[in-house]
Amino acid sequence: MNILAISGSLRRQSSNAALLRAMASVAPTGVRFVLYDGLESLPQFNPDRDRESDVPAPPVAAWRAAMHQADGVVISSPEYGHGVPGSLKNALDWLVSSGELMGKPVVLLNAARAGGKFAQASLAETLTMLSANVLREASQLEPFLRHPLSGGPEPLDAELAATLRASFAALANALPAQHAGQ
Repeated sequence: MNILAISGSLRRQSSNAALLRAMASVAPTGVRFVLYDGLESLPQFNPDRDRESDVPAPPVAAWRAAMHQADGVVISSPEYGHGVPGSLKNALDWLVSSGELMGKPVVLLNAARAGGKFAQASLAETLTMLSANVLREASQLEPFLRHPLSGGPEPLDAELAATLRASFAALANALPAQHAGQ
C-alpha cells in the first residue's frame, strides 16, 4: 500500500508535518508512506496552462505522478483565515483536469489543538468535488491532539497512536482488494 502524505503548511516546524511523521512511525509493515514536499514549487494554477495539449511544468508533472502512484492519501492541514492554505488549494487545483484523486481514499487530519473546522470543511468539499473518497469516519476534522507535537522523534501517547493506526486501517479497507494486502 502506497500512501501519499501532504502537509498543507509550508512552515519548517509545521505541526501538521509533525503529525504526518508521527503517522509514518506507526505505519503497518508493508506500507510505503511518502511525505510530499513539493507544494512550494508548484506554479500558480492557470487553466490557460492546463489544456489537454499542454505539457505540464515539471513540478506539476511530479505532483500528478506522486498522486497517481498513491493508493491512498493523508492530508494534514492548518487553517489560515478560516480557509485552506493557498499552497494546498493551488496543488489541488492542478488535479482538477487530470483526475488523479478520482475514487482515491483520503483521510484528513487536523494538527490544531483548537479550531480548524472551517478549513477542514472546505478541504473535504474540494476533495469531494475532485471525486476523492473522503473517509470522514477515519478523519480527524475536529481538534484531537492533547499535546503539541515537537516535530522530532518522540514517543506517541497510546491514544494518538491508536487513532493514527485506525486511520491506516480505514485506508486499507477502502482500497480495492488487489491493493489492500500490499
